[in-house]
Amino acid sequence: MPTYEYECGACGHAFEKYQSMTEKAVRKCPKCGKNKVNRIISGGAGVLFKGSGFYQTDYRSKSYKEAAKKDKPATASACSGDCSSCDSKKK
Repeated sequence: MPTYEYECGACGHAFEKYQSMTEKAVRKCPKCGKNKVNRIISGGAGVLFKGSGFYQTDYRSKSYKEAAKKDKPATASACSGDCSSCDSKKK
């Protein structure tokens, strides 16, 4: 359930309300009691996805995954070992 921001047009009191998306918006100000409250549109906090299954690469096609497997050994053997950013320097 999201947290909505509200502000009273009469007294300027700003507050937040944790409520369901299907609930009606608050109209009555808890401070002055007038029906002048408006919901404020804000950026919000965003959505956080945790756990497996939320990465773009998790949904790659089977053909893409097979092509990536074929490219890995070729890339590793093509390394000359003389670049400073490569961790697999030849000894």
